[in-house]
Amino acid sequence: MLSSYDFEDAEKLVPAVEETVPRIAGLVKRAIDEDVLTIYVNDSYGDWHSNRDALVSQALEGKHASLVEPIAPSDDSIFVFKARHSIFFQTPLEYLLGQQEVDRVVLTGQVTEQCILYSALDAYIRHLHVCVPRDAVASIHSHLADASLELMERNMSAEICTSAEVDFRGG
Repeated sequence: MLSSYDFEDAEKLVPAVEETVPRIAGLVKRAIDEDVLTIYVNDSYGDWHSNRDALVSQALEGKHASLVEPIAPSDDSIFVFKARHSIFFQTPLEYLLGQQEVDRVVLTGQVTEQCILYSALDAYIRHLHVCVPRDAVASIHSHLADASLELMERNMSAEICTSAEVDFRGG
């Protein structure tokens, strides 16, 4: 989500991101208000010399800064870089979640039919409960996003709901 949106298919993705950003921002605010661990995981875009502040700054200088500003991490946010589609692939996230005794993840962001789907599968095989608010994930291809959400629900027992229905504690 922290992106300058200068990649292939970015312009196909932007309209969906415009719809999801307010919902993601609302979920982040709720999580902070409810004292729920919130972790940002973002692509490194191959720049391994970068850091969170540089990535946010670069994204805010892009042509879609309005998509980044409402969801930019605060200085005290936990931030993890990822290299590929899954938030778990070769990142410290699994260890971090284990240390915090997390057994449920709420996935938001982009792209539903790619990163969200692969991250949900990786969470599921790690025996984590998965929640995906359908209005807080953005897609390039809506028909693939719909199919991905159905796969997550049927094959991974993911809770597919709206952002308003998210129960961070999983009650």
